[in-house]
This record gives sequence, structure tokens and C-alpha cells, in this order.
Amino acid sequence: MKPAEKESKVQIKELIELNEELENYFSNTIIPQLFVDADLNLRKFTPPAMKQFSLLPEHIGRPMAEMVDHIRYSTITENIQAVINTGEILEKEIQTTDLRWFQMNIIPYLIKKQNKANGVIITFVDITERIKTLRELEKLNASHETFIYAVSHDLKAPLANIEGLVALLIETSDEIVAREGGDIEEQKIVMGLLSQSVKSMRNMIDDLSDIAKIEGNYQETVENIRFETILQEVQWTLKDKIKESQAQICIDIQAPEIKFPRKNLRSIIYNLLSNALKYTSPGRNPEVWIKTIKESEIVQLSVKDNGLGITPEQQELIFAQYARLKKEGEGTGIGLYLVKRILDNAEGKIKVQSKPGEGSEFIVYLKAGTLG
Repeated sequence: MKPAEKESKVQIKELIELNEELENYFSNTIIPQLFVDADLNLRKFTPPAMKQFSLLPEHIGRPMAEMVDHIRYSTITENIQAVINTGEILEKEIQTTDLRWFQMNIIPYLIKKQNKANGVIITFVDITERIKTLRELEKLNASHETFIYAVSHDLKAPLANIEGLVALLIETSDEIVAREGGDIEEQKIVMGLLSQSVKSMRNMIDDLSDIAKIEGNYQETVENIRFETILQEVQWTLKDKIKESQAQICIDIQAPEIKFPRKNLRSIIYNLLSNALKYTSPGRNPEVWIKTIKESEIVQLSVKDNGLGITPEQQELIFAQYARLKKEGEGTGIGLYLVKRILDNAEGKIKVQSKPGEGSEFIVYLKAGTLG
């Protein structure tokens, strides 16, 4: 036997073995699959595919248009043609007539030399349970958001009444003490504590509303904003804390503008600066450095302080909901959680660099796609 004939027989044998392995795979796989050629004729199918189609062995070689499928609102023929024309993979969720859900993937079979699709492979993955779970989570989230909105809304009216009464009591406290007797200074302290408690309740209700919006992916209006403007607003809001702590705020704005929801950017800066003023180091005047820069396609906003610092163990917890580093003092423990959720929704991120006793730096990264 000539060497060429011997080599040819070896190749034929290998092809036969490969074909047998493929046939064994087609017969035993649990994945529904169809193989369709460039003329939209059915070339092969796996037994599980019979759940989506009424297929028999004699259907091999016949046009897909003649096949009877069990897909609701089926456009499979058009989908196959589109993949053959474009050479791009198509992923689509479809529902069968028995109300089960599948992810249909249509993958082009490309001829490398011609870079042209010679047919497609169609795969169906059962995602019914995943769809059910997602719908249950959506209902749960909707109920959660509705509850938070209802609670925060219903509490605002009585809280406004309490705020009005507290303001009236503060205005008339001197008259009441003069008429009925008592310690004026003690009355002022009580009024101050009551006013602070009401303010804390107001902040808590506002935070609850923010959580519902952020977790529900509520879309705030995007606009061009100057960092300097937002920083002035935040510093004005925190002016009492800044004055009380005698903090020095140093600002270095190298990226002046950004396209972002105003309320969300304000919330990010407010929470980071508020924390820097809250976690100060005893015996050291607080200093806070706020900086914005643009590197490549990323804008960075950093807030750095010389405060208490954060241990590595605490750094793993600070972005969790209701996490607080200090049990005493004001705060709801959701500030950094809100910041993290806002950034997650905006495809941004936040990192913290800190050493206990030296201070902390929070760095916010925003993609250039958000830039104006």
C-alpha cells in the first residue's frame, strides 16, 4: 500500500471516529440544539430540541420555515437570517407555549477563510426559575420601596407640626419661665436638645427617601455641574460644624465640571465632608483636602482628612447599610452606603486609603462618559 493511500485511510478512520463521537454527543446531550445551514435548512438537532419544535428524523434537510415550533410570537427564521447576514451572535429570551422561559442563543458558524457564516448553531437554556426569582424580587423591591415612601411621607406631616411647636416654644420660653418660674438656662438646654432630636428625625426620614430612590434605580436629571458650586452649597449646609470644629477646608479643583445628577453629586460630597468633620482626632485641628482631577477617561474626586483613621477591619464594613464607626453622636449609618449605591448605579466606584491615627482619604472615580 502506498504511503498516500495509507495516510488517506488513517484520515478517514479519524473522521469516522470523530463523527461517531459527535453523534454520541448529539444523542445524549441534555441541551436543546439545532444546526441550520446558510440556506436555512435544518441539518441536525439534539433530542431535547423536540420540546421547542415538533421534529422527526425526516425533517433533516428541510427548510426551517416548514418546522412547527412551540415558541410564542416566534421570529426564529428572521433571527437566523439576521445572524447569517451580520455574523454576530444573537441572545434573546423566548417563551414557549407551555409558558416556560428560555434564553435562545444563535451563534454563526463562520468559514474562516471567507469570514462568512455558513450556518448557525441554536441553543436553548431553560431560565424559567431565574425569571420567576427575578419577578419575585421585583415584587419584593416594589413593596419595600412603597413601604419606605409611605412611612417617610406619613411622618413628614406630624414632624412638621412638631418642628413648628418646638420653634414656638423656643421663641416663648423666656415668657413661660418668667410667668411660671423655673431655670431659664435649663429650659434653653431642654429646648436645644428637643430641636436637635427633631432635626435628627428629619435627616433620618430624608435618608429613608434617598435609599428608596437609589435602590429603585430612580433616575435623577443629569446636568452640567461645576464642582465649585456644589462645594459651596455643601459648606454652607455644614457651616455650623465647620465653625464648631474650627476645620480648615482646602480645595484644589483641576476638573471643574461634570455631567451628573446634581442631587446625587451633592449627596456624595456632603456625606464625605460630613464624615471628615465628624471623625476628627482629639487635640488636632481638623484639616480636609478636597480635590478633583481628570486622568485619562476618569474623573477623580478625593476627600482627605487628618482625623481618626479607619482600621483595615473597619474598612471592610463602612459601606454596609447602617454601619457606624462611633455608636455615640449623630448619624444614621447610611451615608457611605448611599454614596456606594449612587456610584454603583452610575458605573463609578469609591476607594478608601486610611491609617489609624493619621486620617483617611476617600477617592471617587467617575467614568468620562459622565463628563460634560
